[in-house]
Amino acid sequence: MICVISPFTGLAGDMLLAALLDAGAPREPVRTAIASSGLTGWDLHVESLLTHGLTAARAHVAVTDHATSRRAAELIAMAGRVEPAPVAARAVAALRAIAEAEGRLHGAAPDRVHLHELGGHDTLVDIVGVCAALHALDVSTVYCGALPLGTGTVRTAHGLLPCPAPATAELLKGARTTGSDLTGETVTPTAAALLKAVDARFEPPPEFRLRVTGYGAGTRSLPDRPNVAVVHLGEPADTGPRALVVLETNLDDVTGEVLGHVVAELLAAGALDAWISPVTMKKGRPAHVLHVLAAPEHAGRLGELVLAETGSLGLREYPVHRTALARETETVDVLGFPVRRKRGPHGAKPEHDDVVAAARELGLPARVVAAIAAGR
Repeated sequence: MICVISPFTGLAGDMLLAALLDAGAPREPVRTAIASSGLTGWDLHVESLLTHGLTAARAHVAVTDHATSRRAAELIAMAGRVEPAPVAARAVAALRAIAEAEGRLHGAAPDRVHLHELGGHDTLVDIVGVCAALHALDVSTVYCGALPLGTGTVRTAHGLLPCPAPATAELLKGARTTGSDLTGETVTPTAAALLKAVDARFEPPPEFRLRVTGYGAGTRSLPDRPNVAVVHLGEPADTGPRALVVLETNLDDVTGEVLGHVVAELLAAGALDAWISPVTMKKGRPAHVLHVLAAPEHAGRLGELVLAETGSLGLREYPVHRTALARETETVDVLGFPVRRKRGPHGAKPEHDDVVAAARELGLPARVVAAIAAGR
């Protein structure tokens, strides 16, 4: 699935979350992912509102713990506990980006950075919620239009600062931006960090079949236009062979824990697929080959990730062609529990994580839940 973000009046974490929920991201997996962080004293409310003739969703985090200042390391540790693993990897990447930006600005190590405005419940809820929604929607690639930057000042714990806030400006390095006639903060650090974590492409998307559009409203009311971010979800229009690359490296001194971690990191960083094959190397040593399927423009970055995480001294790269059939993700009800399934031209397959979660709650074998979800 392709996600195209249109930041009509700007972008904030809660706006993006609301837009994804409005586009059909199932709410229960999103709430479950947030809860798996161990965060307590919160609730996520989503309401529908009419603004300037447009119906949009608004996400609101109700909290009973009103602490707004925490160390970045605390939030990163909580995000690291999130399930499933690809959601945790993206959420951790977003929070690390914030910590590193704040650390560079204040001359502090990222793990010692104290977050002020970004240290509250809503930051973790927005970040984990967006990552979980993208995962639930089976989004593989995110595109984003030029981000409109407001003028004037923004009030922070350090006093009045120019817009965009310094942390936002740091996080937006390399992003496409444009001027705006709006004053105040139009792009938040949370939104900027999320775009960095999902490796958003600031370029025109390829041709795709539009499936659904979602509108997420911000808390600010504008006199002459709806304050919304828009997301379009669809499938690539070209189902013919596509030129890709495969990266490979042989590993005989890496633990299973590290291998599993690297695969999760690669998928979160934009790899189209990643897998491990057992092999026997010279002198009869048991080993593994790590394979990564990637778009050519991402090969360099993903290759660097493999080398850094595994300590390998070399990497192979060769071209391949992949034919991808059209598919869509839908959600079905299985005895009161939502289960996603991917439907293609030759059948439908339920998402295993959803099947296992529903089976655990229902007290049924996973194969029975899978059969119900598949319509058999």
